[in-house]
Amino acid sequence: MKKILVVEDEVAIREFEVINLRRVGYETVEASNGDEALQIYEEQGDFDIALLDISMPGMDGLTLCKELRRRSPSLGIIMLTARTQEMDKISGLMLGADDYITKPFSPAELLARVDSLYRRVDTQRVAPKKQNSDEIKLGEFTLNIRRRTLAKNNRNIELTQVEFQIIEYFFTNPDTALDRTDILNRVWGEEYFGEEKIVDVNIRRLRIKIEDDPSRPKYLMTVWGMGYKWNTNQGA
Repeated sequence: MKKILVVEDEVAIREFEVINLRRVGYETVEASNGDEALQIYEEQGDFDIALLDISMPGMDGLTLCKELRRRSPSLGIIMLTARTQEMDKISGLMLGADDYITKPFSPAELLARVDSLYRRVDTQRVAPKKQNSDEIKLGEFTLNIRRRTLAKNNRNIELTQVEFQIIEYFFTNPDTALDRTDILNRVWGEEYFGEEKIVDVNIRRLRIKIEDDPSRPKYLMTVWGMGYKWNTNQGA
């Protein structure tokens, strides 16, 4: 059963989400605030996706996102934001969310975004069994495909499942400029109808994790007017 944690303090919106998710086969567990959601997660912990409203009393969605991501790099996390919460969207992604949905939204959009994320989460569970080679080494970095890990100078760097997919794409195409649209299609899927800026925010998050100086990257380089590339020429 596909299991999703639905966290929303407004009863009508929560019921709307739950009804539509159950209709297509998701097992849903509801929480009305962040504190309740965190307790449920710690008690059960076998969720595939968490759907989090940002604006809630007590522990808000951003704090909850940070706490859930700290507990699980593989959990799929979608934030629900209002149209005016542009900075909250970016903040949520920087804290580890995989996607966001802007209110108001239709049942079709909700299900499309949840299904898309579930496919990515589910694919990552079985992907290691299909790999022929365990490791890719580029300079001081080692990407272990089977274990889904990245290490820099033998120090493990914790990645979300989205971050791992991005890094894997770069490592299998080193020194190659990758278009934002290509990255979006590869990681989020061709049916994804969100915004390309989700790629840029994830690159920023990755730079914080892998670069010695994120403001002056030497590995994850910007290719102006196109996208990004993984640079194997140290200091180039």
